[in-house]
Amino acid sequence: MSQLILFNKPYGVLSQFTAEDSIRTLADYIDVPGCYPAGRLDKDSEGLMALTDDGKLQHRIANPTQKMSKCYWVQVEGEPNEAALQQLRVGLMLKDGMTKPAKAQVMDAPSILWDRDPPVRVRKTVPDHWLEITISEGRNRQVRRMTAAVGLPTLRLIRYRIGSWTIDGLDNGQWRSEKI
Repeated sequence: MSQLILFNKPYGVLSQFTAEDSIRTLADYIDVPGCYPAGRLDKDSEGLMALTDDGKLQHRIANPTQKMSKCYWVQVEGEPNEAALQQLRVGLMLKDGMTKPAKAQVMDAPSILWDRDPPVRVRKTVPDHWLEITISEGRNRQVRRMTAAVGLPTLRLIRYRIGSWTIDGLDNGQWRSEKI
């Protein structure tokens, strides 16, 4: 039986167990031997990470060929319009090639939002909105690059879901274990 750990990663934490200097890592939160991250989440992104002790499960979660979807809540600067959302939905050209089509829609601010340290920069003269974006690939900083490419820079990025697993019931910095 495999072990799966679902972790709600805080902002500023590296998605690895070791680091230099005083940077926070997974080891500051999770003390379960033999479990490793199935994919990464940038230091400046928050939300759901999956860790496991099963190499096959790790591959199924992290490898883009498996097409396991990942849903993000994205606070963007600016006013999203239908043209920008449509570009995300059909795919767009980034420096490393064309993205696969994404699901993208405007959403209300998440109801389970926690405070972030440091807080998100807010400009009184520029509106911000929340988007829900679902992708099935995982390029480096992909969602941030996609929103920037359509003129909506990302202010805050929270991964809400991986496959059928979500951060529901997990406070920021907390984790739970499941047997698979």
